[in-house]
Amino acid sequence: MSRRKIITGRTILPDSRYNNMVVSKFITRMMVDGKKSISAAILYGALDFLKGKTDRGELEVFLKALDNVKPVVEVKSRRVGGATYQVPVEIRESRREALAMRWIIAAARSRGGKSLSQKMGAELLDAFNGAGSAFKKKEDTHRMAEANKAFAHYRW
Repeated sequence: MSRRKIITGRTILPDSRYNNMVVSKFITRMMVDGKKSISAAILYGALDFLKGKTDRGELEVFLKALDNVKPVVEVKSRRVGGATYQVPVEIRESRREALAMRWIIAAARSRGGKSLSQKMGAELLDAFNGAGSAFKKKEDTHRMAEANKAFAHYRW
């Protein structure tokens, strides 16, 4: 981190199909070895998979699933006089979004199924309904923060 000037974030162009910045970020985060077109094809396939599953639009389901997985608090290790405490801290919005995307992608990759786009679609549908591995990860994170609430005064 620079001490001299404030570093501004990169400008991200919206994706071509939905004209949405969040979809574009998700595609970029899912990318492996610089293969952005493959990443986009997988996500668009997953969104096509969602098309007939709910009464809402696929983009709305995707955004709601992402919102359902976003954590509010997490624990960070803090060393105080020889003991290490798990201190609950609130998460800023950009990190919340990044964690939610990372958890959904990891859950979809570890899921059993045929193609990654089908696994991604199923994981997004589960996250939309408040179930699935990514949603469980968020619940576990919140539970850990709740259990360590007593150490909140060590926040820095």
